[in-house]
Amino acid sequence: MLKPGATIGILGGGQLARMLALAGARLGLKSHVFSPVADDPAFDVCAAHTKAYFLDEAALAAFAESVDVVTYEFENVPARTAEVLEAHRPVRPNPKVLALTQDRLIEKEFVRGLGVATADFADVTNAESLARAVARLGRPSILKTRRFGYDGKGQTQIREGVDLAEAFAALGGAPCILEGFVPFSKEVSVVAARGLDGEFRAYDVCENVHERHILAVTTAPAAMSEATARAAVEMARKIAEAADYVGVIAVEMFVVADGSGERLVVNEIAPRVHNSGHWTLDGAVTSQFEQHMRAVAGMPLGATTRHGRQVTMQNLIGADVDRWADILREDGACLHLYGKTESRPGRKMGHVTRVKR
Repeated sequence: MLKPGATIGILGGGQLARMLALAGARLGLKSHVFSPVADDPAFDVCAAHTKAYFLDEAALAAFAESVDVVTYEFENVPARTAEVLEAHRPVRPNPKVLALTQDRLIEKEFVRGLGVATADFADVTNAESLARAVARLGRPSILKTRRFGYDGKGQTQIREGVDLAEAFAALGGAPCILEGFVPFSKEVSVVAARGLDGEFRAYDVCENVHERHILAVTTAPAAMSEATARAAVEMARKIAEAADYVGVIAVEMFVVADGSGERLVVNEIAPRVHNSGHWTLDGAVTSQFEQHMRAVAGMPLGATTRHGRQVTMQNLIGADVDRWADILREDGACLHLYGKTESRPGRKMGHVTRVKR
């Protein structure tokens, strides 16, 4: 177990790294942030930072030697980067998890292999295999690149009338996965943590609403039966244990309600702190950021108990951030700004949390 005064290395310098560094400081942990972006917001709050490319092996080695353990704020860490770092210091979550979650096809096969439900899917390597996949899974369905997709990027819907060759070309001809349509009633996520000793703790299952493919609002707890919520947590536990996971993990799921009740379909795994867990900063005894820092440091996990009857988290996207002064005047509103200097449409600039007592 690391002690206060130890240094956590964080790959990536965005808002997630910023909030990790702030949470670590509460425990006396220092953070060293590694990012190629000069004005990343995490640089403002960390004890040390390195500005270098993720494939600069000399810089990576020097970074690793200056920290006690390495973690990351995003899953698209190059495999070679993780390999170089792991030769010097423990990397948590382990790099095998990165390889697993960077490829949607491998991730789906892994989850299915655990007996956990996913949408039906098919591997797509060219327009011909896309035609075969559509013939099997039908329309509507969703074509996604296997790698590097987020917030709706790298995907397109296959509806009636869509030209399949054009759809495949529109995604750059990259290897893809076709996912069958899931008639879900809501999207939820389980944010949980697994410690170095295998201890597992989950927050309340939360419900997510997206606008233009970007998370807009998260509400905890989700409106669902207790049995379904317990089943969701057990799915996340099964995934974390099978991956020998250490740190905070988020598992996004669809809730499908039909005549037989509610059932769950796993959508995606995020091997990191997650936007749908931001409500825990003000709405839980231990935030997801502190929990992650505890886990990767080998410290005991904290309580995940929710404050109040209900917690909502609203993202401030693009020009939404201009309402910051009004939000500050609102009793009970907890404002978090990410320190980004430029506001753009679709860019997450901050969030606000409200706890109902």
